[in-house]
Amino acid sequence: MRIARHLTDGRPALAAATDDGLVNLDTEHADLPELLRAVDGDLAAVEAMATGPATPLAKAQLLSPVGRPPAILAVGLNYRAHAEEGGREPPSVPIIFNKHHNCIIGPGEAIHIPAAAPDAVDYEGELAVVIGRCARAVSAAEAPHYIAGYSIMNDVSVRDWQRASPTMMMGKSWDTHGPCGPWMVTADALDPHSCRLVTEVSGEVRQDANTDDLIFDCYTLVEHLSTAFTLDPGTIISTGTPAGVGLFFDPPRLLSAGDEVSITIEGIGTLTNPVIAEPGA
Repeated sequence: MRIARHLTDGRPALAAATDDGLVNLDTEHADLPELLRAVDGDLAAVEAMATGPATPLAKAQLLSPVGRPPAILAVGLNYRAHAEEGGREPPSVPIIFNKHHNCIIGPGEAIHIPAAAPDAVDYEGELAVVIGRCARAVSAAEAPHYIAGYSIMNDVSVRDWQRASPTMMMGKSWDTHGPCGPWMVTADALDPHSCRLVTEVSGEVRQDANTDDLIFDCYTLVEHLSTAFTLDPGTIISTGTPAGVGLFFDPPRLLSAGDEVSITIEGIGTLTNPVIAEPGA
């Protein structure tokens, strides 16, 4: 099942994305965290809520499937080849940082090149985990039961701000720097550890990898994080990016206004966002 969030009659609504289009869910909840909490992660109950006529995808205005996540937890250096391209040893424990929730945008929305930091904006195509039930002290073996599904995230990064601090949050959290979508594929429909991931910038392939290169897999990440704190429904874990980021080309190939970034993950779909100068800059 694919769960999408879109504008209908000018308001956000949740829907099942089918071959015929978007079928609205019969629920009062307009965001995925609220719905997941209400059904305690019971995705069969969610599937039964899909009623009524379908809106063709071509006419739909998709939003990020999670509009206001309780947290966005991201992982650094989590692909072996990405660690190698940066001349780093693979980490022995996951490198975790936060992205501010206001960075979230949906498919088709514009990534801004900030006026205050215009010269080092980079793309990072990533598999995103969406938590479905409150998870605390969950083992890796138990973790699949706490995952609602998977989506795509572009962990847009302002490299000079990222490097200016011993923590990464200020380089990773600018408004519009967390595109997510196009929907969430439920966990029963995807093997997250065997998916091809391709990132294109203006039609040119920059990243082409497989999630089987993850150093810490999705279930291990849930175990690691939930050991310390509760993961609430709707929490996004962005699992890290493979080799091919713009920073490590020679010379670097960073984003600029007029670019378009498309990230495709096998079994999920494609997330596409244009890149523009920050409005009013």
